[in-house]
Amino acid sequence: MSDLPLPADVVARTNAPLEAGIRADYDALAGTLDRRGLAIERVTEAVGAFGVAIPSWGVGTGGTRFARFPGPGEPRNVFDKLDDCAVVQALTGATPTVSLHFPWDETGDMSELAGKGRALGLGFDAVNSNTFQDHPGNPAHPLSYRYGSLSHADPAVRRQAIEHNLHCIELGRKLGSRALTIWIGDGSNFPGQTSFVRSFERYIDSVRAVHDGTPADWRLFLEHKIHEPAFYSTVIQDWGSSLLAAQSVGERVACLVDLGHHAPNVNIEMIVARLIHARRLAGFHFNDSKYGDDDLDTGAIDPFRLFLVFNELVDAAHRGAPGFDPAYMLDQSHNVTDPIESLMTSAIEVTRAYAQALLVDRPALEGFQEANDVMMANQTLKQAFQTDVGPILAMARLRKGAAIAPVQAYRASGYRATVAEIRPAATGGSGGIV
Repeated sequence: MSDLPLPADVVARTNAPLEAGIRADYDALAGTLDRRGLAIERVTEAVGAFGVAIPSWGVGTGGTRFARFPGPGEPRNVFDKLDDCAVVQALTGATPTVSLHFPWDETGDMSELAGKGRALGLGFDAVNSNTFQDHPGNPAHPLSYRYGSLSHADPAVRRQAIEHNLHCIELGRKLGSRALTIWIGDGSNFPGQTSFVRSFERYIDSVRAVHDGTPADWRLFLEHKIHEPAFYSTVIQDWGSSLLAAQSVGERVACLVDLGHHAPNVNIEMIVARLIHARRLAGFHFNDSKYGDDDLDTGAIDPFRLFLVFNELVDAAHRGAPGFDPAYMLDQSHNVTDPIESLMTSAIEVTRAYAQALLVDRPALEGFQEANDVMMANQTLKQAFQTDVGPILAMARLRKGAAIAPVQAYRASGYRATVAEIRPAATGGSGGIV
């Protein structure tokens, strides 16, 4: 924390009045779990080893399609973004890596950026390409993506988008990343505007070209989204299209699951199970939603669904499912909250769902399933979900030198006020994310 405008004693100072209470709560929970045949230390160790990546764009204020209302101390550049990400990690101990987005986060000296990450104790997760908007003035993007990118009818536009993805890989290699996430906004707004068949085939051919230029130790993550910005059809609109594309391209191509990118009432945990079965689960972008792709804070609306997703993940790890190696990242738009507070809260909620899933009595659950004991199978899940694992999360943070109560410690640090004095006030404007 010495490289951050964060008081060196803020964690110790805010932990001091809370530590005795959390140790007492932890001991009480240990007794409860022991009676259920569960060792609390094994769960705490697993939680302590768990991490979820922060998206660089997540530390700025997001926006709707109509407006963006920036808050104080907005990051001016990718170096400011890393500072903010490091604060989240320092206080939660659960976000050791950052996911960058190019060309937003590209700098003239990527080694300087890599050094900044090392100085802050941060690694770099999957990098992300951006062909869903135009980049005026960028010589690498002279052609417009208005009518698509990797699936565009014009081969010149497709080639430009392919080259951009390959360039993102080169940038990621300099940072130590090992994966590229591809999300495109390609689609149509009117019936007849484009061929469903040809646009999908062009997308697959383009991804194959990216794949062929990818290092052997890299993975490609394909992200789907049901709608927006195209409101009639989307080229990669669901997990089925994503899976078909991945299987058509190669073994190192897998499907990313964003919790907000699904139709209402879709069974996301079942999608997770299917992708695990197909050995094509790339990982997750965690958020929550109510009406559409709202990108609300993770667990803000449906924490039980988040738990059910993790139940499938823990089950896959328990079974030793072949090819199971998911990546985890937050992906949210913070419109009315301090982004750092939202990211900390979301990281805690992801970790909470993981801890709860670790408490599921799997032999008992399997027995009830095989016996068609519907109520007891459901109650087995509910017992784990309804267990207050807060003491486990707090103890894991305490042992890692992080804050027992991250949001309170953050507010006590005065970090936002400090950076607001350093960083010029950002102006509002059109919608979108930073």
